[in-house]
Amino acid sequence: MKYRLLPALLVLATAIGGCSQTTVSNNNQETLKVLIIDGQNNHTIWPKSTIMMKTYLEQTNLFSVDIYRTKNLWRSNKYINEFPLNDGKTYTDLPQPKTDETFAPNFSQYDVVVSNFGWKAAPWPETTKASFEQYMKSGGGLVLVHAADNSFPKWDEFNKMIGLGGWGGRNESNGPYVYYDNDGNLIRDNKKGHGGAHGPKHEFKITTRAPQHPIMEGLPAKWLHTTDELYAYLRGPAENLTVLATAHDQKNKFRHEPMLMTIEYHKGRVFHSTLGHDQAAYESVGFITTFLRGTEWAATGKVTQDVPNVFPTETTTKVIKFD
Repeated sequence: MKYRLLPALLVLATAIGGCSQTTVSNNNQETLKVLIIDGQNNHTIWPKSTIMMKTYLEQTNLFSVDIYRTKNLWRSNKYINEFPLNDGKTYTDLPQPKTDETFAPNFSQYDVVVSNFGWKAAPWPETTKASFEQYMKSGGGLVLVHAADNSFPKWDEFNKMIGLGGWGGRNESNGPYVYYDNDGNLIRDNKKGHGGAHGPKHEFKITTRAPQHPIMEGLPAKWLHTTDELYAYLRGPAENLTVLATAHDQKNKFRHEPMLMTIEYHKGRVFHSTLGHDQAAYESVGFITTFLRGTEWAATGKVTQDVPNVFPTETTTKVIKFD
């Protein structure tokens, strides 16, 4: 099945991927192989969000993308029929998440894995967890989008990979809260409390905290993100964590919450984005750009994509409708 994009997305693809396509040609760089995993997510945008991310990635000509879906679906909706995998497999729509004992992607075939799992996703089989841990320890790449940091709260190695997470019973036993204060200090707060919160969706300003990092290089110091959930009070091991960008939590005027992060896990690289609640958020040029650059960095440790000239400003959001 082919998905039609509006001309504006093609303009963005040219802005983001045009020079990258040249880079690939000039350096004889092979296409980066991406695996998107999904199947259990509490957000109604999936699996359309999987298709949106796949489309964005492939538009750059840097990436080729496969999808691997658990057979036991949870919280599926109209988009399941609109965006099927057409792979001949039988899928079961369950009233609650359940482990798929056949879920066993061959992670070693891919440069980077993108997780579109979410809250309450059932644990993976133990052999699959071990396989993924080995993949990451050996230098694999991982990208987490929004509710993917809600998943698997009892999986210690996963918590180390994601740095910070929320919900699922996460609390002080999982690690500190991490945020910036109003004076620009990075705070690690070990006080007791649950992990994960957000208020109503709204537009919010994002502040770049690591302007020299390859993912953030060339992005504005501040930029306005479209309507989305602003994740707050995330906590976790936060080992080898770099906060790339933050946003101000309206419920607590003294906290600037991590929105974009990287984590070094053994030899592996992780890009963690808390953005992406629904279609409006996925259509944000800020989301698309950081997602693409973050995926390339997780796969290779560098970024060859330019920041598009249609990137949001401090006072204006930019969106590109996905048809």
